Amino acid sequence: METTGKRVLLVEDDRFLRRACEASLRQRGLAVTTAADGEEGLRLARSEQPDLILLDMLMPKLSGLEVLRALRGDEATRAVKILILSNSSREQDIAEVSNLGISGYFVKSNLSLQELGELVGRLLAGQSA
Repeated sequence: METTGKRVLLVEDDRFLRRACEASLRQRGLAVTTAADGEEGLRLARSEQPDLILLDMLMPKLSGLEVLRALRGDEATRAVKILILSNSSREQDIAEVSNLGISGYFVKSNLSLQELGELVGRLLAGQSA
């Protein structure tokens, strides 16, 4: 399969969801790197320099919020597009991460791999979520 040249980092501790999302994104021609916890995700974000990061909020070692703060505080990763994957649809949770400069917020209970793929495609094309 031909790739788009776009690189996505998927940081998700749920193995089933991580594999399903990875397969779906690869079918769209994206190069996907995965991490199973926040610490690994932060390390890979810095070393791989992805075009987009899909970031879970509740993870071992470092939470998604801690990873997001670290990425935004680092000159090398400050501008990377980040799409939050969360189980929370609480307005205050969404507002907290939105204030840190995210490209979108996706509630996992509403997860459709088709919709997620379309949203990722729009973000990588420079459109808004």
